[in-house]
Amino acid sequence: MASHLYIVTGASRGMGLALAHALLSPSNQVLGISRQRNEALQAAALAQSAPLTQWTLDLCESEAAAHALQVWLGDLKPTTDIASATLINNAGVIPTIAPLSGSLPAEVTRALRVGLEAPMLLTHAFLNATLAWVDAGWRGPRKVLNISSGLGRRPMASQAPYCAAKAGMDHFSRCVALDEAQHAHGARIVSLAPGVIDTDMQVQLRGADAAQFPDHSRFVSLHTDGALSSGEDAAMRLVRYLNQADFGQTVVDDLRH
Repeated sequence: MASHLYIVTGASRGMGLALAHALLSPSNQVLGISRQRNEALQAAALAQSAPLTQWTLDLCESEAAAHALQVWLGDLKPTTDIASATLINNAGVIPTIAPLSGSLPAEVTRALRVGLEAPMLLTHAFLNATLAWVDAGWRGPRKVLNISSGLGRRPMASQAPYCAAKAGMDHFSRCVALDEAQHAHGARIVSLAPGVIDTDMQVQLRGADAAQFPDHSRFVSLHTDGALSSGEDAAMRLVRYLNQADFGQTVVDDLRH
């Protein structure tokens, strides 16, 4: 039986871990790319007889990660064993929460490399390698899901690196969608804001210095008012979104709409 291939970045914790868990199935192949291996995820995959591969890579080294992905996909070869291929760019970094003038250059660099450069290079590798499958006659759907944020669509003080990375993710998705629309069997790409989710990033935002972060009280209220989705609920909504027949028609989208 042909299986569905899913590549998930940041799969060892938070939203990425919830997504990887939601995708585990004997009929899916999941490749998780993270700085750390998650042994509980591996055990869950074994219990379900679900194919899972975990790579421990730092996406700050984005060129090396993209090269590894392209080589790996190239070695798979286009066969009837793969029904579809999907790349989910989920990993992101919020540096120390402060105005840009008070930020550490190394943290700004890491946020942009992990949050924007790596998704672009991984998307390039994915599209390039799977286009070779298409050229050889493979006709399964190819999808790219970029996990964006409402902060890519509205500015927020003390969040310049993260907001810039997500805004860039939205716009590069628009450009790639135009590229792929030129091909009869082009990939479909969406940059999707998943809503507010109870992850480590929310903990980081709530724990920020209020004097450095004017929106601090808003994030505290989201938690105390019970307005945060669980990672598991958000992951299930994302999987349903991926499986919609019209995936890709709205390139920049928001699950809260």
